[in-house]
Order: sequence, then structure tokens, then C-alpha cells
Amino acid sequence: MTIQRMDSVLIVGDDIDGVVARLHAHGAELVGGIAQYENIYRLCCVRGPEGIVVARAEQLG
Repeated sequence: MTIQRMDSVLIVGDDIDGVVARLHAHGAELVGGIAQYENIYRLCCVRGPEGIVVARAEQLG
């Protein structure tokens, strides 16, 4: 049996600020800050209490 590992996950959705605030209330922390790529996306990475990092994106416009 081969165990495979997922290297990265990016979740796209609305209200990145609200999501980060809700995750913070559950023990997650923002890695770095929220960055903006041109006028297309706002992006960030969040580390959960178990140390798993998930990328989050919000499409603008």
C-alpha cells in the first residue's frame, strides 16, 4: 500500500477577512499577511492548531 501526501491546498471563496477571523477564533494563525495579486486575488496562508497550512484566496471583482 502506498501512502500519498498532499503537498498543498488552496481554497477559493468570498470574505477572506471574515474567514481568517473565524479561523483565528479556533486557534489558527495567519502566516505572513494577506497579499493582493494585482486586482485579481487576495491571498493568504493559515496555519491550524495541528500545524497544517492551508492557502486561502478571494477573487476580486
